[in-house]
Amino acid sequence: MAGTESEPTGARDASLPARAKIAVTAGKVAAAVSRKAGRGSGSVIGGKVALRLDPDLLATLAENLDVVLVSATNGKTTTTRLIAEALRAAGPVVSNALGANMPAGITSALAGGSDARFGVIEVDEKYLAMVARDTRPKAIALLNLSRDQLDRAAETRMMAEKWREGLQDTEAVVIANADDPLVTWAASSCKKVVWVAAGQAWKEDAWSCPACGGVMQRPGDDWFCQECGFRRPNPHWALQGTHVIDPQRGAWPIQLQLPGRANLANATSSAAVAAVFGVAPQVALERMRSVTAVAGRYDVVQYQGRDIRLLLAKNPAGWLETFSLIDGPPTPVVLSVNALDADGTDTSWLWDVDYERLAGHPVFVLGQRKLDLAVRLEVAGLQFHVVDSLEQAVRMAPPGRIEAIANYTAFQQLRKVVAG
Repeated sequence: MAGTESEPTGARDASLPARAKIAVTAGKVAAAVSRKAGRGSGSVIGGKVALRLDPDLLATLAENLDVVLVSATNGKTTTTRLIAEALRAAGPVVSNALGANMPAGITSALAGGSDARFGVIEVDEKYLAMVARDTRPKAIALLNLSRDQLDRAAETRMMAEKWREGLQDTEAVVIANADDPLVTWAASSCKKVVWVAAGQAWKEDAWSCPACGGVMQRPGDDWFCQECGFRRPNPHWALQGTHVIDPQRGAWPIQLQLPGRANLANATSSAAVAAVFGVAPQVALERMRSVTAVAGRYDVVQYQGRDIRLLLAKNPAGWLETFSLIDGPPTPVVLSVNALDADGTDTSWLWDVDYERLAGHPVFVLGQRKLDLAVRLEVAGLQFHVVDSLEQAVRMAPPGRIEAIANYTAFQQLRKVVAG
């Protein structure tokens, strides 16, 4: 099905129970009809149809796979892609490569991987415990938790509590970011945890202790609660500069084509996951070098005779990381924000983003919520232009590569525009 990365279909379909076969076939037909009608990849509708016919289909499809689940507020699509590339050193992989990360999209992805050995699955934070129950993963990667889609996903501490309760009985090896107190709290109920020092640039959602509610002390990269003693665990793996440090203190260079420190952190977590499946760090990291873009993120495209780099940022933590990637002033920057269902309809997070970092850049604002964003930029004291289209922004922008930063649905809209 569209939206997956998998090897050609083969013998496994023949071994499925009759009900599962019918469900898979019906899902593929629904997906094909959706694509023909121009309604997207069809992966979600295909999965919904298949699950309606066989509610146990996800568990059936995952039964003979070594599964790793990846969940986080930021970076899960990229990390899923990096892990998938690393595990291909050991066998065929099926993955929801385009980010359809709820049960329907995951089911659709697994239905397309009949000959796969590994399932590398990105999971929406809200559905992690449910998907873990159905797929019985060998590993679960927990990268970070920060505010995102508050109208849908709830407050971050509540999400950490849901993870903690939902994963406490898992037999999976949990690879968790030791630098994020919320992730540490969620993972500390699990039986087998591998701690990774992957860093945490955005700290504004983790100043109160998730264990007792006390004020968190955060000297440097360390953190602890004086009131209850909850503290950062000693990591097994760490990012040190541009090297992954493994549990034996071996140092392995990271040579990604993807930009930014956040992706170095993603690669570190990915190497730790790959090791659970027997792939050595040097092999895993070498394979990660082949990744140049992830579902359009980081792509540099030509539009109206100009180079435009497409960057996704959907919450304050993501915008903070993205601002560290863009070229300095006077590089023109296009910002686009929507508030559709897939984005979350609450745009109050705009006021938590440090847009002051864009001082000196020519800024162009578009998208469904461009006026909300314009008010925020006005308060930040920035010079900007509100425009009706990317074409208008390109016409007005000074020479040089344009950095285009957008949240989820706005990003997909920009991709369609530049694709013609």
